[in-house]
Amino acid sequence: MKREIKFSLVFRDMWQSAGKYVPTVDQLTRVAPAIIEMGCFARVETNGGGFEQVNLLFGENPNKAVREWTKPFHEAGIQTHMLDRALNGLRMSPVPDDVRQLFYQVKKAQGTDIARTFCGLNDIRNIAPSIKYAKAAGMISQCSLCITHSPIHTVEYYTKMAMELIDLGADEICIKDMAGIGRPHSLGLIVKNIKEKHPEIPIQYHSHAGPGFNVASILEVCNAGCDYIDVGMEPLSWGTGHADLLTVQAMLKDAGYQVPEINMEAYMKVRGLIQEFMDDFLSLYISPKNRLMNSLLIGPGLPGGMMGSLMADLEKNLETINKNNIKNNKPLMTQDQLLIKLFDEVAYVWPRVGYPPLVTPFSQYVKNLALMNVMQMEKGKARWSMIADDIWDMILGKAGRLPGPLAPEIIEKAKIEGRKFFEGNPQDNYPDALDKYRKLMNEKQWETGEDDEELFEYAMHPAQYEAYRSGKAKVEFKIDVAKRKAEKQSNTQPVVTAANTTVAMPTTPQVMTVDVNGQAFRVTVAFGDTTNTATEKPTTPTSTPVTNTIPTGGEGKEVLSPLEGKFFLVKGTSDIPVKVGDTIKEGDILCYVEAMKTYNAVRAEFSGTITSICYSSGDTVSEDDILMIIQ
Repeated sequence: MKREIKFSLVFRDMWQSAGKYVPTVDQLTRVAPAIIEMGCFARVETNGGGFEQVNLLFGENPNKAVREWTKPFHEAGIQTHMLDRALNGLRMSPVPDDVRQLFYQVKKAQGTDIARTFCGLNDIRNIAPSIKYAKAAGMISQCSLCITHSPIHTVEYYTKMAMELIDLGADEICIKDMAGIGRPHSLGLIVKNIKEKHPEIPIQYHSHAGPGFNVASILEVCNAGCDYIDVGMEPLSWGTGHADLLTVQAMLKDAGYQVPEINMEAYMKVRGLIQEFMDDFLSLYISPKNRLMNSLLIGPGLPGGMMGSLMADLEKNLETINKNNIKNNKPLMTQDQLLIKLFDEVAYVWPRVGYPPLVTPFSQYVKNLALMNVMQMEKGKARWSMIADDIWDMILGKAGRLPGPLAPEIIEKAKIEGRKFFEGNPQDNYPDALDKYRKLMNEKQWETGEDDEELFEYAMHPAQYEAYRSGKAKVEFKIDVAKRKAEKQSNTQPVVTAANTTVAMPTTPQVMTVDVNGQAFRVTVAFGDTTNTATEKPTTPTSTPVTNTIPTGGEGKEVLSPLEGKFFLVKGTSDIPVKVGDTIKEGDILCYVEAMKTYNAVRAEFSGTITSICYSSGDTVSEDDILMIIQ
């Protein structure tokens, strides 16, 4: 009998690799006892990545969610682990150092045992503080090698990185094969090299199923000495998700390894609850294509965790492209055509921006840059004509050192725009900020929470936290769910033969009442073209109230939204927003449109005075919506 292999259920990632959202806290606490009853998991992933931002979008308190979700596993002796983005903490953009330190203290207090830290650039400088802070908080520091396939990312590259992390104090190593494109033989060699020098270091393998390599990879890494395997389970395994528990257990048992038995009655209970949650509303955000494996993913190497939201985003992008095609009498594009164009553009962009490992946030940056290129070129504009500030930070080295060189065309564009490259420690760009957020909370009379967890949440996700506290997030989420359910019902209605007609979507806005924490809000839900539809907002003020002094369409030149997303006047609380009456110059930043997890700056294309600001921060805007008027 060979040695023991243990299993970890990546419950958070199962959902986020399939779609946009994870279950609500009530759903999570319902499924936890059944997962424990399965009796086969040594570890469960309970948090990380977009989890807490999803709570905020739901209008839920994320700290309450983490505490209630981890508690039953802790009591059952099952270790909980979470995903940590190093310099970026739990978000897409870098985090101040004091917020990073508080992060681990809060998560340990809330019941999380293991911090799985990764840097999307594999920059050791970004990971080193996380090792220190996690261990100081009493957590196990598990450090990740972000696996990708390029001329730079070799077995030697990853072996060297693992040794450096262990020398810095990492307790464990995770082979994070986030796109599932690691080649089985090479992955086995990486594990073998680590175990030969450090047999005492536990190794955990995480992989996605999409391109089709990962079952072979699991067997290879186990043969080389891997200790823990991340698995998913139906109905959310395979596709852009993970290998299924039943398959992995049967394969390793046949290979002679000691693997835990599975309580199949409990397995079916968990499987049924997952399906119930999907039927409730979560499947509204899961593309059927994400349930399929696709060897085309070998080329672009996009990670499974990102593919979940990508397919939802593409629906909006496709609509935008086709609106433009209709205007210009061009043929409509299909989603498959857009997907292939995107994959081809990712393959073009990736080496030219220095081969960043395609993992959050840099997979999103590369994908967003490629998608923007596709969309701009479809409109007859130049490639690279729209690059978000966060993407520039990656290119310029502010987020870490890129593995490979930049293409001359990118360097030239940076010079033309007067952008400077950064060679120092990335953390130096993001000074401490807790005192600022503590002061803001005092002014707003908000409690900092048990173990300062509310302070942490505000500092980590300022805009989302304010939308949560105002009630706006919950209203918008419930509206979106209601709209999607109505569209789904309309699409499945049978033909009414007596009248020889079909049941159609409403052609006029429908008013409904949405309950948020016991307070009723009357909202208008529109179907189809929503260009001229207004939504009644909650009476609670938003974080940045804005007053229009001139109605849309008045005198002056219009500033149009370049894409669909959420409107923000500023990116951070320390920024000063423009206001009506301000004089601006060509090239000045007016506002931001947050889309696909990045903030896209909208710059003035002409000088003048702002006479109207047409949206409040956090409002949803469509492409070509009028954001401001400048006279």
